[in-house]
Amino acid sequence: QVQLVESGGGLVQPGGSLRLSCVASGIIFSLYSMDWYRQAPGKQRELVATITSDSSTNYADSVKGRFTISRDNAKNTVDLQMNSLKPEDTAVYYCHIEFRRLGYWGQGTQVTVSS
Repeated sequence: QVQLVESGGGLVQPGGSLRLSCVASGIIFSLYSMDWYRQAPGKQRELVATITSDSSTNYADSVKGRFTISRDNAKNTVDLQMNSLKPEDTAVYYCHIEFRRLGYWGQGTQVTVSS
């Protein structure tokens, strides 16, 4: 079955950086687009970044120029490099894939930006 496991969250000061990683199993990883979403307390889950199978990328306006999504098809991983972090980036970050018309999610990793 499809499994997604995130890692790399934590507590960071404003202006700092974090790198999230998601490893996927149960799929031919290179064939699929991958997404990072986030959900802040009391808010809806929102799409942060997408990387397609040919490594085209797309970002939410709120993270453009600060976040970079990348993938390593040899390792079945998708990463999210987050720079210039702001308190409003605080959220649980989730890895996501749509596979055979079903959405699959990881367990999430907490990112807290605070001084």
